[in-house]
Amino acid sequence: MTTSLTESRLAPDYDRSAVTTGIVHIGVGGFHRAHQAAYLDQLMRRRSQAGAPEGGCLDWGICGVGLLPGDARMRDALAGQDHLYTLVLQHPDGQHEPAIIGSIHDYLFAPDDPEAVLALMSAPGTRIVSLTVTEGGYNVDDATGEFRTSSPGAVHDAEHPGEPTTAFGYIVEALRRRREAGIEPFTVMSCDNLPGNGTVARTAVVSQAAMSDQELADWIDGNVAFPSCMVDRITPQTTQTDIAELRRGLGVEDAWPVVCEPFTQWVLEDDFPAGRPPWEEVGVQMVDDVIPYELMKLRLLNASHQGLAHWGRLLGMEFAHEAAADTDIAAWVRAYLEREARATLRSVPGIDLDDYVDTLFRRFTNEAIADTLFRLAQDASSRMPKFVLGTVRDNLTTGGPIRLGTAMVAAWALGEEGIDENGEEIVIDDPLADELVPLAAAQRAGHDTAFISHEGVFGDLATDERFRRTFIEELSALRREGARARLRALASGPRQA
Repeated sequence: MTTSLTESRLAPDYDRSAVTTGIVHIGVGGFHRAHQAAYLDQLMRRRSQAGAPEGGCLDWGICGVGLLPGDARMRDALAGQDHLYTLVLQHPDGQHEPAIIGSIHDYLFAPDDPEAVLALMSAPGTRIVSLTVTEGGYNVDDATGEFRTSSPGAVHDAEHPGEPTTAFGYIVEALRRRREAGIEPFTVMSCDNLPGNGTVARTAVVSQAAMSDQELADWIDGNVAFPSCMVDRITPQTTQTDIAELRRGLGVEDAWPVVCEPFTQWVLEDDFPAGRPPWEEVGVQMVDDVIPYELMKLRLLNASHQGLAHWGRLLGMEFAHEAAADTDIAAWVRAYLEREARATLRSVPGIDLDDYVDTLFRRFTNEAIADTLFRLAQDASSRMPKFVLGTVRDNLTTGGPIRLGTAMVAAWALGEEGIDENGEEIVIDDPLADELVPLAAAQRAGHDTAFISHEGVFGDLATDERFRRTFIEELSALRREGARARLRALASGPRQA
C-alpha cells in the first residue's frame, strides 16, 4: 500500500499554503531539485522549527518554468503531487536518506500560457530569476564569448519581443515591463556549470535586449545584478528502478523523485539588490569573489568527470564509479589534476586542495549513485571547452605541460568515431553531433586534425603548433597502444610535456 507525498511523515512541516513566489526558476531538472530547491526547503524548515514570525522565508517560494517541449513531463509529474517530490541521498554504505521537498510550490509550462509566465516574472514579489539551462543553453559561442545573434530563437525574440520563446527573451521582456511599471528589477542568478556564469548570463540577456532595444540593453547592463556562483552535487538521472525502490522502501508514490550524493556545496556572490533568502543559515558560502572556487570545481571535479567519461567509454565501461575505481584511470586523473590543472588555479580561501582531490575520489567511487558515463559525456562539445580546454590554453600561455589534457581531447575525439575498444557502439548525445561525428569520421580516414578543426569548439587551438603536434601524437599513440596502455604511460611519464 502506498501513500501520497502530502500524507507522508517526511512532508514539509511548514505551511505550504502560505508559500508565495519570490524566485522564478527556468529549467527545473534533477540538479535544481537536488541543490537550490533543497537548500531553500531546508531554510524554510529551519525557520519554521525556530518559530520564525509568520511568513518567515515563505515568501521566497520557487515557481518553476519550463520552456522546452520535453518540460511538459515535469509539469505533469509535479502537478499530480502538489509540486512535492522526494530527494534521496545515496550514501556510500548503501544507506538511503529520503526527504520530501516543498520549496517548489508551482510550475508553469510556458508554451501553455506565455503571458502567465511574463506576468509572474514582472510581479513585484519576484525578486530573483534563476537558471539551470545547461552549459550549452546560453547561446554564447565558446570560442569568442559572444552571443549568437543569428540563432533562430534569438532572432525570433528580437523580432517579437512580446512573444518570447527563449529564457533570455522572457527575461528581457519581463525586465522591460518592470522598468515601464517602475518596479525594481529582479536579480538574474545562473546556477549552471560555467566559468563566470554571472558574466555569461549578463552577456546573453544584454545582447538579447540589444537586438531589439539598445536603450533597454543599456538599462539592464547598468541596473540588473548577475551574481556568479559555484554549485556542486552529483545528481544522476532518475531511473525506473529509483522510482520502484522508493515505492517499496518508503511506501510513497512519486512520479519523478531525485537521487543524489550526500555532498553538496554552493558558493554564491553576494550581489542581490532586490533581496535574497538568508541562505548562509543553511551552509551556502556567501562571498565577494566566486572565481577561485569556480575554477577549482570546473577544472578539478568537472574536468575529472570528462576524463572518467572519455577514457572509461573507450574501455567499454558504463558507470562513473567503475571508471573511478579503475587503477589506471584513477592514476591518470590524479596525474592530470596534479601536473596540469592545479597549476592554473588561484588560491582558494578555506580549501585544502589535497583534501579536495581526495574527497573527489571518495565521491566518484560511490556505487550507490550509479552515475553513468553516458550522462557525463553528454554535451561534451560544450563541457570540454569550459572544463578542460581553458586549462590547456592557460598552460600553453605559460609554457606549462599540456600532454595529459590533450590526451583527454584525443580520447574524446576517438570516442566520437563511435566504437569502443571492444567493438561496441559508443552512443553520442551532443548538440553538435551532426558536425562533430563527420569530422571524427574524416579523422578515422586519416585526416588526424579534422576533429580539432571545429572552430566553434576549439577556436584557434588547432592552429597552435604545440597543441596540434601533441594531439596528433596522442591520437596516434591511442590507436597504436590502446587506451589502457596509454593511460599507464601517461600517468607514469615525465612531469613536463
